[in-house]
Amino acid sequence: MCIRDRYGLKGGLAYLHHAKQLGYESDKVYAEAVNLLSTLRKDMKLDDALKLALDVGGWNYHVMELLDKANTESYGKPEITVMRTTPVKGKCIVVSGHDLRDLDLVLKQTEGKHINVYTHGEMLPCNAYPSLKKYKHLVGNYGGPWQKQRKEFTNFPGSILMTTNCILPPNKVYAHRIFSRSVVGCPGVTHIEGDDMSPLIRAAEREPGFPEDAPKHEITIGFARDTIMSVAPKLIEAIKSGAIKHIFLIGGCDGYELGRSYYVDFAKKVPKDCLILTLACGKFRFNMLDLGHVDIGGTKIPRVLDVGQCNDAYSAIQVAVALSKAFNKPVNDLPLSFVLSWFEQKAVAILLTLLHLNIQNMVLGPNLPAFTPPDVLDVLVKKFGLRHISTPEADMKFLLNRHNKS
Repeated sequence: MCIRDRYGLKGGLAYLHHAKQLGYESDKVYAEAVNLLSTLRKDMKLDDALKLALDVGGWNYHVMELLDKANTESYGKPEITVMRTTPVKGKCIVVSGHDLRDLDLVLKQTEGKHINVYTHGEMLPCNAYPSLKKYKHLVGNYGGPWQKQRKEFTNFPGSILMTTNCILPPNKVYAHRIFSRSVVGCPGVTHIEGDDMSPLIRAAEREPGFPEDAPKHEITIGFARDTIMSVAPKLIEAIKSGAIKHIFLIGGCDGYELGRSYYVDFAKKVPKDCLILTLACGKFRFNMLDLGHVDIGGTKIPRVLDVGQCNDAYSAIQVAVALSKAFNKPVNDLPLSFVLSWFEQKAVAILLTLLHLNIQNMVLGPNLPAFTPPDVLDVLVKKFGLRHISTPEADMKFLLNRHNKS
């Protein structure tokens, strides 16, 4: 379990770095990170290792809280936004990764230069932040999750900025026009030090850009906790009346494995009287699909509500806590289920946070972490009801029946 704990700490420290980039730090959070690191050792007993894992999850909760504060106080609270997902004519830059400040720098320095700026991957939710969406040349999102970047960046006729560890070694087609930032680096990729984005901008100006507008396609985003809670009374009444039967949180990291088609199949099979919350790059499996709308007390909202980046799991947790208070029930007794995909350390940090909060009966895939030994897995199953994905039909039936019996 020590490896999982270390992996979770790495994920939380990545979030802590994003907060620091915006000038938000916490001596208490730093001190706890040092304490947790000093506790790690290879020869821990199972009970001690489990306690440490849950402590890492509790610590990461406060890290995500700090990052949420950094993002929302710096750029405003995300709001419902209709966002374009197809290119428009003109010179262009695409910004990928997780770092809001880097996107802000690019937008400020390209204003008035007739260069369109797109988000990519986990940067998609940035289009809903008021202080970022105010820039008219932030024209939408290009492409999908991180693992498709080689194909997507090859076809992107502009320059590229990678702000976090989602970078893949570029091919020769775009190696001359991709740049890295901050702690991100890759052999053969030009690194931009400081806040001057001139190299990125000059590269965009040299490239041809999109020759024409592509057919317009748009999706609605910006369903962070404040947006969802603004319709909370109607949502609560819809749940009480049975108009909304269940809420599924389907999200997490995306990756290459064939088993990840499970998540789009699951989303398609969610009954029409249920809502889907989604976050992180796992959303790209189904966020472009038209899965319809629901009417809650005269307010029409999409059935798929994009909560934000992976760290916005904090926002989803606050929604769950608010519903728990409204119904006067523990979170585990709510008509709410977690269907999660994992890939790297940030996802492990979030999983440990959910376990710290004693969230039960989560479904996890496409594979269980290779470093989860049988004795640890046995504890997670017995203590938390953690389940490996099976089929969408079987898991859907289990999750719905579990609530109906509670």
